[in-house]
Amino acid sequence: MRRAQVRRETTETRIAVELDLDGTGSYAVSTGIGFLDHMLEQLSRHSLIDLTVEAKGDLHIDQHHTVEDTGLAIGEALSKALGDKKGIRRYADALSPMDETLTRVAIDISGRPYLVWKTEFSQKRLGEMDTEMFEHWFQSFAQTGGLTLHVETLYGTNNHHIAESAFKGLARALRGAVEIDPRKADAIPSTKGTLGG
Repeated sequence: MRRAQVRRETTETRIAVELDLDGTGSYAVSTGIGFLDHMLEQLSRHSLIDLTVEAKGDLHIDQHHTVEDTGLAIGEALSKALGDKKGIRRYADALSPMDETLTRVAIDISGRPYLVWKTEFSQKRLGEMDTEMFEHWFQSFAQTGGLTLHVETLYGTNNHHIAESAFKGLARALRGAVEIDPRKADAIPSTKGTLGG
């Protein structure tokens, strides 16, 4: 079973994550940041990864620690659930349209964390979420997930649509990349025989 649980506790945050790669897209998310909850729900629903997130952070200071640590915890859970990555497709990409916005997301579950972020916002906040924190969430997620991740908004004007198309694109790319390839279900998808490093 490709499932994992992660608990991350610091002086700044307490986060519990449960994740099932072979789920149905069911979710229960509570971070204290409404817009982030909405994005993580989209991530779960469109990736078909079951996701439970309970986060308590020092939001009286700002959102930085909660957003960062949530990304780190979900990425760690993803990595744990993937195990040795045997049989996964590894690579996937998605074009994610949302009204006037189009975002392209490409992923390699390489074990080598790297984020290319070409997405900009014209507002400082969406709901109560600081828009500069979206890039930071993706960076944190890629770091502990061991992902090479490229996110590029090709065009778009509505800030809500830009953020949502990025998360939905990530979801659809993840769905493809974590799937077991029936033609190579017993092999690690690398000529090196291992992923990472």
